[in-house]
Amino acid sequence: MNSQENNPDNKSAFRNQKSEILIVGIGNHFRSDDAIGILVAEQIKQQHLPRVDVMTHNGEGASLMELWEGYRHVIIIDAVSSGAPPGTIHILNPRKETIPTAFFHYSTHAFSLAEAIEVCRALGNLPQTMTIIGIEGENFEAGETLSSSVHAAMKTVVEEKIREIGSRM
Repeated sequence: MNSQENNPDNKSAFRNQKSEILIVGIGNHFRSDDAIGILVAEQIKQQHLPRVDVMTHNGEGASLMELWEGYRHVIIIDAVSSGAPPGTIHILNPRKETIPTAFFHYSTHAFSLAEAIEVCRALGNLPQTMTIIGIEGENFEAGETLSSSVHAAMKTVVEEKIREIGSRM
């Protein structure tokens, strides 16, 4: 075992040695379409892609900032609610545009993904590349079933991200 693995102070150094890409699926398994980020991440993780770390997260901003620290390329997948048709896939680049906080208005966190990105932008700490994939949800009520349009979007996102990551290798 690498000595850096045992030292929490060297977490960023270890991450850079291990992986270049971090994929984070955000969501809640028990709020219907809100689970989409987690489900996409779980499917990508099953592919065992080299130099890629895949994690799931609840969306709390401060711990997200800590999670992506030290990675060169970060992809975040989350359910959004912008008024677009359910299943619409939004691709956002935080290096080029402000992330609309209204997309994540259903979040229970006052400091969520959009705010975390803006703090990192202000501090000059955004990863080299960062992509936010927002999948338009339809139902955020209690439950464990995705709406059909969100389920269809999941397959598209998984296939595209695996293809994109494979082309970087």
